[in-house]
Order: sequence, then C-alpha cells, then structure tokens
Amino acid sequence: MTHFDGGCLCGHIRFRASGAPGFPHTCSCRMCQRQTGSLTAVWVEFPREAVAWTGPGGAPSVFRSSGASSRAFCPLCGSSIGAIDDAPVVALLTGTFDKPHLKALTPQGHSYVSARPKWWTPHIAGAGRD
Repeated sequence: MTHFDGGCLCGHIRFRASGAPGFPHTCSCRMCQRQTGSLTAVWVEFPREAVAWTGPGGAPSVFRSSGASSRAFCPLCGSSIGAIDDAPVVALLTGTFDKPHLKALTPQGHSYVSARPKWWTPHIAGAGRD
C-alpha cells in the first residue's frame, strides 16, 4: 500500500497517510488564507481511518473553524497541518508532506478562485526564486 509521511516544522506532530490521496486542489477562500497566511492553500484529502498520527505529540491540536470542520495545527511550533472534517475526512496541507513534489499530490483544481487578489495568478511559469 502507498503511504505518505509528513509533519510540522518542529516534528512534534507527524503523520502517515495511507492509500490514494483524494481531491488534490488549491483553495483561496478566506478561511484557508487566514489559516496558512498565504493567498492559497494546497490540500489533499484522505479518509480519517487512513491517517495515523505517528509523532511524539500524537494528534494535532484543533480549532473549530466552521460548522463542518476543525483546523489542525501543532501546539508547539504553530505549524498548520490541515483540517479535520466532520465528514470522515482529513485534509492535509501539501507543504507538510516529506515529499510534497510527488505526482499524486499535484493539485487538479482550484477552489474559490474569485477570493484571490486579482493581481495574483497561481499559474506563473518560471516566476520565483530558488
């Protein structure tokens, strides 16, 4: 079975997600912007039973952000981990994976495009610095 490992900045919260990732996408809604401090969050979803919290901190801390979801974060370093939905889904931020470049984690869509600033486009080829 395929698995994907990851965790927070300090390593207190670690996870192993097993199986095929679902709904890899970017999102520019205000809740995602505020959670991550970025214009867009990059997410991938797994069934709750496919995510094991493997680090010394166990499961992440959560903040109830809506009627259907809680945002997950490390209580030590503050890193955003993802969202734990009431539906049995854990949405993990792609940047928390040890290998975020894997093809299976590539976003296939963009939610709330209209919420992003009009001056910013997420598809700028060749822009940026290494």
